[in-house]
Amino acid sequence: MDTIPHYIGGKRVEGTSGRSADVFNPATGDVQAQVPLASEGELNAAVENAKQAQIAWAATNPQKRARVMMEFVRLLHRDMDKLAEALSREHGKTVPDAKGDIIRGLEVAEFCIGAPHLLKGEFTEGAGPGIDIHSLRQPLGVVAGITPFNFPAMIPMWKFCPAIVCGNAFILKPSERDPSVPLMLAELLSEAGLPDGILNVVQGDKASVDGILDHEDIMAVGFVGSTPIAEYVYTRGCANGKRVQCFGGAKNHMIIMPDADMDQAVDALVGAGYGAAGERCMAVSVAVPVGEDTANRLMEKLTPRVENLKIAPYTAGDDADFGPLVTKEARERVLGYINKGVEEGATLAVDGRDFKMQGYEDGFFVGGCLFDNVTKDMTIYKEEIFGPVLSVVHAPDYEEAIDLAMSHEYGNGVAIFTRDGDAARDFSSRINVGMVGVNVPIPVPIAYYTFGGWKRSGFGDLNQHGPDAFKFYTRTKTITSRWPSGIKEGAEFSIPTMG
Repeated sequence: MDTIPHYIGGKRVEGTSGRSADVFNPATGDVQAQVPLASEGELNAAVENAKQAQIAWAATNPQKRARVMMEFVRLLHRDMDKLAEALSREHGKTVPDAKGDIIRGLEVAEFCIGAPHLLKGEFTEGAGPGIDIHSLRQPLGVVAGITPFNFPAMIPMWKFCPAIVCGNAFILKPSERDPSVPLMLAELLSEAGLPDGILNVVQGDKASVDGILDHEDIMAVGFVGSTPIAEYVYTRGCANGKRVQCFGGAKNHMIIMPDADMDQAVDALVGAGYGAAGERCMAVSVAVPVGEDTANRLMEKLTPRVENLKIAPYTAGDDADFGPLVTKEARERVLGYINKGVEEGATLAVDGRDFKMQGYEDGFFVGGCLFDNVTKDMTIYKEEIFGPVLSVVHAPDYEEAIDLAMSHEYGNGVAIFTRDGDAARDFSSRINVGMVGVNVPIPVPIAYYTFGGWKRSGFGDLNQHGPDAFKFYTRTKTITSRWPSGIKEGAEFSIPTMG
């Protein structure tokens, strides 16, 4: 049985708490490894190590820090296949999905290569008589990230890349369900030249989360996960005086107008609704056709596509649409939601509950499910399912369609499919959701734009990456200087040369 250790001070460290968690192969249901769950003492040791290492790292000039990121990007490309295989083996997603996970994180690392420019301060000459003012951006010290199972490469890189390039040391607490890739990323950063102790991976559970939130030497915390836990992390972290940035759950709507290209809309729904088995906070989980004719045309084209989705383990090759869910508990939760939808009166147009894969009968698979005639009072509409389940909610007109997304408690992503420029413009300006797509099903912005949900999808500073992440992981110091009105005779000045 393999053991996936911590990574502290630039080396692998075996756990000493005596507690551990099983890591499954979701396709087979077998336990393939164990991961230690850190004690309070182990977390404290990691933070102390990071605190000592951060002093010299903060004094390292931004160009050198950026060069570490540059080499990290090269190593990510070199080890792409190895990382993707490890990610798929523990999470269950297909290899193309796994590579997409890594690439989206890699793009953040690429953006961070521009840190020397992004960390520049401001200067005002002559703010008062003989007075100049300038500001500096300085690191906070030790910061931390608590990341989920569904993107074990991308989301850790969202967090630690900007934090580290700003001069901080970082404590990463990844999900205990798929912990191998975060460990591999830390080792790649060490190979890229990151000093020991700047990135530490502490494997753990809720005890480690609470330890991070309570630790007086951790200045900021970033979190991605479900809304109830995001709210808990935000409340407890803020109560302890930390900067906290939390990204929560979602119920993402896609509105299909009568003039939409229906083939394009169906293609988008299949990819956005069922990719990665629906285990992503930006999955489209609600389709809203406007008008009964639109709803009929949508179901006519969408139903056979869902019925013919290819579900397979990641070893089956690149043509699978999605693989198993991450754990047995996740599968049972999703099946519970499907049963609840049937009980509450929704029409289960495609039923994937009994899907079994030959040779993988103990795997955590659920077939693609499609509900029609869902209403907004149903549990499957109100709550995040996090599985391969798509709900179709009929809207008689555009105003009712937009009201569905506007009135829902979640506000991660939303999309509209239309050929009408007026509708697209009105939708984009009015909708109270953080990320908006026009004929784009998953409006995830590229690395140098804001990624953040509104309403109960986000708490605190909503930027997960991009320029404002540099503000989250630094503090601004403003210096006001008064200069003498004249220069004394005989004074000597020299300008240092570059060495």
